[in-house]
Amino acid sequence: MLRNTRKGFTLIELLIVVVIIGILAAIAIPKFANTKEKAYVAAMKSDLRNLVTAEEALFSDSVHYSADTASLHFRVSTGVTGPTITTGAGFWTATVGHSQIATEVCQIAVNTANTLVTTAGDGEPVCVKN
Repeated sequence: MLRNTRKGFTLIELLIVVVIIGILAAIAIPKFANTKEKAYVAAMKSDLRNLVTAEEALFSDSVHYSADTASLHFRVSTGVTGPTITTGAGFWTATVGHSQIATEVCQIAVNTANTLVTTAGDGEPVCVKN
């Protein structure tokens, strides 16, 4: 009785595996890119919420808002650009961006209307694509 002593995979089996891996990669890569963008937006919104806390703490101590992040003891997350803070008598707004998604900016407005999304609530961070 002859026994086949060859071991290994055939060319067809290897091609099938490569095609399956290619299909899975084609599905996963776009979802991964979208996930990264969502994380960048979440970082911007989180920084704006933290800025509200810093501004309101300063306001409760000194009855004014500040446009200077150093006086607020506030630091942005890695990659977040800004904030650009505009203050007035009893109100303020702040806008931030992100170095990885230059097409999107986020803004928060306290005691005034949000200029990016007019339907946003007071103190609600909102984001728009440029």
